[in-house]
Amino acid sequence: MPGVDLARAAFVHPSAHVYGRVTAHEGSSIWINAAIRAEAAHVEIGPFTNIQDFVMIHTDPGRPVIIGSHCSITHHATIHGSTIGNNVLIGINATVYGGSHIGDNSIVGQHAYVKDGTIVPPNSIVVGSPAKVIRMANNWVANRLNALFYHRNALAYAAGDHRAWDGPEFEDWLKETLARLTEEFRAMEEAA
Repeated sequence: MPGVDLARAAFVHPSAHVYGRVTAHEGSSIWINAAIRAEAAHVEIGPFTNIQDFVMIHTDPGRPVIIGSHCSITHHATIHGSTIGNNVLIGINATVYGGSHIGDNSIVGQHAYVKDGTIVPPNSIVVGSPAKVIRMANNWVANRLNALFYHRNALAYAAGDHRAWDGPEFEDWLKETLARLTEEFRAMEEAA
């Protein structure tokens, strides 16, 4: 049984605590004081997904944590035995609990509590305690842009640069990346 596999991550902060069977895919990042414990099932962190400062990820027997690609699990969030789709943002201090599933392109607002077994459809905005869908909107562009911010930052931190979001080079990158993502989204919508 494989253990911790972080070789493909763009950046893993030395203060992160990662135990059990955990796989971090290409371009992902695990930030300051994140805790990932996979004693009972596995944890999979998708490509270009960021696990930000003080995030707690924990499994239950028979309930792994699967996080899709291009997700942002923001500061102090907790993911417990649940599945997160692709291009999802989990807000600061939010909790996603026990067998829940968050659909693609969704946002779980800060401080939200997604209770056991909740199924959130794709393209949802979810807030409150207990969390409820308040609006439907495809958040692909905004969520993917946030994940790419963190990928850029991860590469910079790995190189010892702690100011990747500052200056004209960043502004140019932001403008070009937003234009590219907007065009990709438009093409996907037209093809659907």
